[in-house]
Amino acid sequence: MSGLPRLVGVNHVALEVGDIEEAVAFYGELFDFELRGRAPGMAFLDMGDQFLALSEGRRQPRDDDRHFGLVVDDKEAARRVLEEAGVEVLSGRGLDFFDPWGNRIQVVDYRDIQFTKTPDVLRALELERLEKSESALEELRRKGIA
Repeated sequence: MSGLPRLVGVNHVALEVGDIEEAVAFYGELFDFELRGRAPGMAFLDMGDQFLALSEGRRQPRDDDRHFGLVVDDKEAARRVLEEAGVEVLSGRGLDFFDPWGNRIQVVDYRDIQFTKTPDVLRALELERLEKSESALEELRRKGIA
């Protein structure tokens, strides 16, 4: 044992946006979420046992490579919603897009990645039907998690 604290997950990610109301409306057009709360210049979007913090005041240019990965229950539904909303989906093998403030977002399907929610969280989100793909299960088995 190294004595170093072990990374075990992500509680939240904070994205800087230009305007909180516009950001809540933008993300609300694309994804189903509960608004966890607000603070001056901030809004918190619930994602099960985690959250996305939107913080007003983005000043830097667009993030060409740096990105944040959002996990969804249906990646192809996310693709359709993005296209219907007129959001440009970037070329490549993934499902990446820029929000209006230059944050690069990558959308991944829960079933295809090793990221795992507890049965209680899945039940609370009414997502018990989601089953991991064989490649995600293999990744979890290699780590002794599945």
